[in-house]
Amino acid sequence: MNKKNKSRSVYSTITRASGATPTRTRQWVIVSAVVLAVITYVHRVAISQAAPFIMADLDLSLVEMGWVFSAFALSYALLQVPGGWMSDWKGPKRVLTIIVLWWSLFTAATGWAWNLVSLLAARFLFGAGQGGGFPVLTKTFMTWLPQKERVRAQGIMWLAARWGGAFTPLLFVYLLQFFSWRQAFGLIAILGFVWAAFFWRWYRDKPREHPGVNAAEMAILQNAEESASGHGDVPWKRFFRSRSVWLLWIQYFCIGYGTYFYITWLPTYLQEDRGQSLEQSALLSILPLFMAGLGSLSSGLILGPIERWVGSTIKTRRFIASLGFTLAGILLIFSLYFTDPFWALVIIGASSFASDFVMPTSWGACMDMGGKYAGSLSGSMNMAGNLAGFVAPAMVAYILLWSNQNWALTFYVSCGVYIIGAVCWLFIDPVSPLDRPSQY
Repeated sequence: MNKKNKSRSVYSTITRASGATPTRTRQWVIVSAVVLAVITYVHRVAISQAAPFIMADLDLSLVEMGWVFSAFALSYALLQVPGGWMSDWKGPKRVLTIIVLWWSLFTAATGWAWNLVSLLAARFLFGAGQGGGFPVLTKTFMTWLPQKERVRAQGIMWLAARWGGAFTPLLFVYLLQFFSWRQAFGLIAILGFVWAAFFWRWYRDKPREHPGVNAAEMAILQNAEESASGHGDVPWKRFFRSRSVWLLWIQYFCIGYGTYFYITWLPTYLQEDRGQSLEQSALLSILPLFMAGLGSLSSGLILGPIERWVGSTIKTRRFIASLGFTLAGILLIFSLYFTDPFWALVIIGASSFASDFVMPTSWGACMDMGGKYAGSLSGSMNMAGNLAGFVAPAMVAYILLWSNQNWALTFYVSCGVYIIGAVCWLFIDPVSPLDRPSQY
């Protein structure tokens, strides 16, 4: 009897014996992840809308502002693996509470900057805190959700993350009507402090320790709980020997390169190249991340049915991811042929939808390949994606400098990066576990 059938058998036995209906405490883990995903992107994207005010107030050039964006991405990337590894070792409760408090502090500290160096420091330390966020949330899914619910949960979480980022420009423009950009960063920082307090009181690293979980729900989660804390001996050699892991890292770099344009330079592009006002650019900036969220959700919802129809998880994930990358690149170039800013952003939004179609497949691969080391593997993948976040904002600034403000050229570069991601997925095995030495 395989693990899945065994789990069902145990669940049926306990249910019949106790007459109990499984509780749904695990759904609140998804809710907490969704709320934090929104807060994460509110804190992260706010600086894109504040950039013109920051540049004017601190007398920063375009290239200097590009390095401010990149400072966040560098530390964010470097702390992915330590964050994921700590959650594998110590469990998500302590790790996630500490890092949310840390990054919320430096969200507020962004508003305290008085020159380029202090702003770079604040954004670097802010990124260091956010670095472990999504890898640790992935660890909570591994521990609290049965396998069939994990990819869907990732789709819902990334929908929330993208939508949090999508509506942040409007939120920030609204705040700027009443507060300075400095005060606005302090206000949004409060969200993180409140979330951390609730999470610390409610969450348990092991479902069986939570008072809201009954025996019937525990039967559903017994295999998932095997991934709880206490696995600090990550098999890094096995990861580095795996072709699929390397390709997984590269393709996520490709997602990150395109996405970081939307959370850094998009408002500036709309104002400088498309002639939009601050308010107009804030409204149009909603579209790419709004559509990205729909892409993540749609992918998470259809992957299961398509897998059952095709009969192969590997083929389904390869097809969905390669299609998403290819369409993302084509649509990005197509947007350049629209002179109306609204329709151009609709097409860019469609490109973003296609790019985020890859997200649940990527994080699902981390959970299936990483097993009890999912926190560490997802952290390493997210590190690769956010190294792109370090490269992309500065790269865009230098392309504009060298090409006399040719924004179209930045789109062609992003298209090329997306095509590389599509090719990677043709050769990834996204299901074979790497946490079992007997497999190698």
